Amino acid sequence: MSEIRVDPLTGQRTIVAADRATRPGGGPTTTPPDPIDPATDPFLEGHEDRTPPEVYAVRPGGGEPDSPGWTVRVVPNLYPALAPDAPQPPAFAQPDLFTAAPARGEHEVCINAPTPVVSLSQLAPEQVLAAMEVWRARMRHHVAAGAAYVHVIVNERREGGASLPHTHSQIYALDFVPSAIARERERFGAHALRTTGGNLLGDLVQEEVKLRERIVAIDSEAVLLAPWAAACPTS
Repeated sequence: MSEIRVDPLTGQRTIVAADRATRPGGGPTTTPPDPIDPATDPFLEGHEDRTPPEVYAVRPGGGEPDSPGWTVRVVPNLYPALAPDAPQPPAFAQPDLFTAAPARGEHEVCINAPTPVVSLSQLAPEQVLAAMEVWRARMRHHVAAGAAYVHVIVNERREGGASLPHTHSQIYALDFVPSAIARERERFGAHALRTTGGNLLGDLVQEEVKLRERIVAIDSEAVLLAPWAAACPTS
């Protein structure tokens, strides 16, 4: 049975047609990840000269920038989608129909670990925590520098747009708030008014835990769940 579900956080509608997964070729498929060649991996410890100069790194034992001994390292993206000095695009004859603005901001790569692995899931929990702490540090840095919004993605496998197999993340510091995020913020405010101070995400997670229908994993600190109105298959 197909149905249209409304995302509680954004209000966006999604067609959920679970029966389509049973059609020929409709099931989830995957291929092995690209192997890492240590000789050509620019993110491998000891290959610091193969990336742009680092902007941030964690070196528990100390050491010079762009040298070995790091646990997490952040460098500017070699092929950035954003740049602080992005040029003004040419004006269109119909600017009310075709609007363009400079893609200004910062675009960084966070190398999640010095070891050559293809996924965060292959790292020890303490290394994942170290990477996440660096994501938070860079988010705080960019917000303090005036960014309107900072977006972090874990970039793994070619299916996810990664050009290098070594586990890494992308950090985007934007000078505007994306409309989807602005919409979420509006719905958080409306929910708080409607419930006299309720937190939309907190209330949603609490209800999901109570129902136990979409919970993937749960412990005392975190909940992993399949969204009610996921925009892509989550099975």
